Amino acid sequence: MYIEKFAERLKELIGEESISSVAKKIGLKQATLSRYLHCKREIGLENLCKIADYFDVDLDVLTGRKDY
Repeated sequence: MYIEKFAERLKELIGEESISSVAKKIGLKQATLSRYLHCKREIGLENLCKIADYFDVDLDVLTGRKDY
């Protein structure tokens, strides 16, 4: 459940920006970010925090535990 909600929220946050651009800014590989978006890879705590920090969102919001 949380993996799908995380992917949904991440897509919303990325918006029209390219995956490669966002991945580079966050410090992740494009393939890694793409796998998160397609629910092909479970995210670790370190990368979850990097993404939350980059988008300036609470971890609970990012994972779908709370709404914006």
